[in-house]
Amino acid sequence: MNQTKILLLLLGFTFPISAQQTINGSITHDEIQRNYILYIPEICDGSTAVPLVLNFHGYGSNATQQMFYGDFRDIADTEGFLLVYPEGTLSNGDQFWNVGFPGNTSSTIDDVGFTEALIDELANSYAIDLDRVYSTGMSNGGFMSFLLACQLSEKIAAVASVTGSMTPDTLNDCNAQHPTPVLQIHGTNDSVVPYDGNSTWTLPIVDLVSYWVNYNNCEATPTTTTFPDLDLSDGSTVEHIIYSGGDNGVTTEHMKIIGGGHTWPSSAITLPGTNQDINASMEIWHFFSRFDINGILSVPEFDNIQVNIYPNPTNSNINLSLSFSKEVNYELFSLLGKQLIVGTIKSNNQEIDLSNLPPNIYYLKLANQVFKILKTN
Repeated sequence: MNQTKILLLLLGFTFPISAQQTINGSITHDEIQRNYILYIPEICDGSTAVPLVLNFHGYGSNATQQMFYGDFRDIADTEGFLLVYPEGTLSNGDQFWNVGFPGNTSSTIDDVGFTEALIDELANSYAIDLDRVYSTGMSNGGFMSFLLACQLSEKIAAVASVTGSMTPDTLNDCNAQHPTPVLQIHGTNDSVVPYDGNSTWTLPIVDLVSYWVNYNNCEATPTTTTFPDLDLSDGSTVEHIIYSGGDNGVTTEHMKIIGGGHTWPSSAITLPGTNQDINASMEIWHFFSRFDINGILSVPEFDNIQVNIYPNPTNSNINLSLSFSKEVNYELFSLLGKQLIVGTIKSNNQEIDLSNLPPNIYYLKLANQVFKILKTN
C-alpha cells in the first residue's frame, strides 16, 4: 500500500468520500518526502469525476498559508472540485519552487516531476477528471504554474498566475503541447516581481502575455474592459484585457491591477496594496471552468443569453431582465466565495432580494456567466 493511502487510513479516512476533508498527505519522489494538503468538499463524494486545482504557495511561504491567503475552499464547496496545496522544498531556509531563479540554479529538485507524480497519485485514489487539472499560484507559485504549462502540458488544462511571471529559462525551454488558456493577474506597483520585469530573472508582464497570445494564435487586438472601482480606498483599479480567438477557442487574459502591489486581490488576509475590486480566486475559477485540456467548454443552450442587471449598485434588490425562454439557475456568492443565495429564474424578469445582506461586493453566477454586484447602505 502506498504512503499516501497509509496516511489517509491513519487519519481515519475511508472510501468513498462522505464528508468534507482536509488531509495532510505525502509522497516520496526522487527519494525525498514531498508533502501536500488536500481539500475535499463534501459535494465531491467520489461518484463523479471532478476537476483538480493545484494551488502553489509563494517563495518563503507554505501550503498552509496559501490555503488561507489564496483561498478557494468556499468556491470548491459549491462548484465541486478538489484542491491540492503542494509544499515546496527549502533553499537558504525558505520554501520555494525550482523554476530557474538566480541563486537556485544549482538545485536539483525536480518540482515538475513531483507535480506529475502527485497528480497521478491523487488520480489513483480519487475520482478526478484528468482533462480538467488546473494550476494557479502566488508569486513563485505563479512561476511554477507557467513552468507546468511549458513542461507538463499534457496534464495541465489551464494556468492562472497571481503576481508571478516566467523566468528566461522557462521561456527558452517552453514546450507546451496544446493551446493553453492563460490568466495573468498582476499589479503595476509590484515591488517584488516587477511589472516591467528584470532581464536577469523575470519577464515583463507585457512580454509574458505576448508570448502566450502568439503561442495560442489569439487575435492580436484585445478587448479591454475596466472593472467598477468598488473600493475607492484601495488605491487601485482593474483592467481586464482579453485576447480571444485562440486555437481550440482558448483565450489569453490579463487582469492589470493599476496601482496594485504584490498581493492576492480580495484575500481575507489584507496586505498593503491589495485590490478589493475583484476576488482573484473567484476570477480564476470562473476562468478555469470555461476550459478543459481540449479547449473551450461550450454550453450551447446558454451561449446567447443576454442579461441586464439593475440597479447596480443597489441598496436593496436587483432586477434581472433576460432575453431567454428557459429556466436558469443562479447563485450569489460573497466576496470570499461563500454561497449565500441560490434560486431559479423562471421568467424574463426576475427580482432578487438582497436587503438582508450587508453592504459589500457580491458575485452573481448566472448560467455560464459571473456578474459583480455592489450592495450599498
